[in-house]
Amino acid sequence: MVKTIRGLTLSGVAMLLTTALMLPAIQTHAADAVKGSNIEQGKELAFSRKKGNCLACHMIKDGVSPGNIAPPLVMMKSRFPDKNVLRAQIWDASKRNPETAMPLFGKYEVLTESELDKVTDFIYSL
Repeated sequence: MVKTIRGLTLSGVAMLLTTALMLPAIQTHAADAVKGSNIEQGKELAFSRKKGNCLACHMIKDGVSPGNIAPPLVMMKSRFPDKNVLRAQIWDASKRNPETAMPLFGKYEVLTESELDKVTDFIYSL
């Protein structure tokens, strides 16, 4: 005879409990995968001559033929403890430096908001 709890067999209850206990780990893994994907997509955008073209001015790890007229993009979490400040800098660098040569990626819609988020994730990971 199979015991049931409100129509569920004990093995069904055990499976539900196991799934419920594993859910936070599954959600964390999914969030990490999205974050990793954003970083990879951000790297592609940053290295793209048609979009970010960050390598035209900045030295970036794994970048080919980097420029040297702007600071190297290293230790970004130390330089920008608040990721939102970094994003604002990429969006419109003229706010902090009116004489900047950096393109105003957000202000002039060079990058979409989604692309800007991905580039920020990538740069912040350096």
